[in-house]
Amino acid sequence: MAKERYVLAIDQGTTGTHVGILDSKLRVRGKSYQEFRQHYPKPGWVEHDLNEIWRTVEGCLGKALRAAKLKGSDIAAVGITNQRETTGLWERQTGKPLHRAIVWQDRRTADRCAELKGRGEESRVRALSGLVLDPYFSGTKLAWLLDHVPGARDRAARGELAFGTVDTWLVWKLTKGAAHVTDVSNASRTLLMNLATLEWDSGLLSLFGVPAGVLPRIGASAEVYGTTRGLAALPDGIPVAGMAGDQQAALFGQACFAPGEAKCTYGTGAFLLMNVGESPVASTSGLLSTVAWKLGARTTYALEGSSFIAGAAVQWLRDGLGLIRRAADVEALASKVKQTGDVVFVPALAGLGAPHWRPEARGLFAGFDRSTTAAHLARAVLEGVALQIHDLAGAMRKDSGREIPAFKVDGGAAANNLLMQFQADVLGTEVVRPRNLETTTLGAAFLAGLGAGVWESPDEIRRAWRPDRVFKPKMAAAERARHLEKWRRAVERA
Repeated sequence: MAKERYVLAIDQGTTGTHVGILDSKLRVRGKSYQEFRQHYPKPGWVEHDLNEIWRTVEGCLGKALRAAKLKGSDIAAVGITNQRETTGLWERQTGKPLHRAIVWQDRRTADRCAELKGRGEESRVRALSGLVLDPYFSGTKLAWLLDHVPGARDRAARGELAFGTVDTWLVWKLTKGAAHVTDVSNASRTLLMNLATLEWDSGLLSLFGVPAGVLPRIGASAEVYGTTRGLAALPDGIPVAGMAGDQQAALFGQACFAPGEAKCTYGTGAFLLMNVGESPVASTSGLLSTVAWKLGARTTYALEGSSFIAGAAVQWLRDGLGLIRRAADVEALASKVKQTGDVVFVPALAGLGAPHWRPEARGLFAGFDRSTTAAHLARAVLEGVALQIHDLAGAMRKDSGREIPAFKVDGGAAANNLLMQFQADVLGTEVVRPRNLETTTLGAAFLAGLGAGVWESPDEIRRAWRPDRVFKPKMAAAERARHLEKWRRAVERA
């Protein structure tokens, strides 16, 4: 009998690290999770300690293996999925970070983006990269590090420094510095990669003041980037063989392999992606054109709409306002009322993303009075998350020229039945929740298995995908229109 082959997936997110171990039938055999500290040095600034992130990965590797009752030698391949635009810079010789990583939510480069927009550069940037000029992306964050860390720009010019998003950092650490690499899905989020050639673009590097010598190699999403070396939990020589940004990995894990298939992930932010096939689609509605994945010589593109705040709004109710003890308690609190009593919430706690792209916008509660309770506020927060997705879906339909017959959903907040039902109601579209909500981890594992030869084709993941529940729209058209009008007025004021 052939030995069972297991794939380990590292899902490194904004607030914590997941590690999952899957068998050849895509069943989760063991998993672990660990949160890490968020750093807020100034208003609008968000940072992560790269070494602390790595410590959570190391800890979770051992815990997941113990949960699965496996040894490190049982692992056939390692896959990585990650928070995307978060930007790190470290010494090539020692691996020591020069500064805490600047997180995708960070807004410190908003003025630089506004300056470039004022010079008329946005149309060129969008044409080359598929992205808009916004501090969300890595390019201006990297330039900030080079300009504000003493000596960094000179050291970068001498080839002493390495830039990476979190995927690159993890491969570097897993291979003990032998591999400095990213994949096309993560590279497409930097503002520095040409969406057509899939290579670093010299014109964009010049515009943002980034020397080519700090950049990693751009690889496919399923290939052997290097092998493990010097780890406590895993033996040397295991191939690190799959990699994709978290949202692209979720699209893959949801088996959205045909053009027009779409998913929405509800994590710290909310992210709607649609597979648009083998050619990028230019957006006229404020969406992003991005790479979904590359398998062999074949590249698949996606349209993406991002709402910066989703689950983070529930965390704010817990940590900032103290209305709930656990994030999972929000559904019970919100269910104490049947409607918000005209309270509406705009989750612009880190600006507004697509299709608005207003980094200066701030969160807003409107429509409350003396009768407003904590339950009304909690329900308004959940509805605000769903109403953001309504705007993204409308823009996606317009840009793609396609209807979206059903939304596949995943992420932690997709377990919230109240949120999913309201999402179906305001969209007027079925919302389909899979049995396995950890589709980001599933996507990373499957890409790694493809890269290492554990699986032969994506057809195997489509056959394994199963729905758990379908939320059908129940809201009357007049009620839906009332919600949307309240929302539009509130967004204008945010």
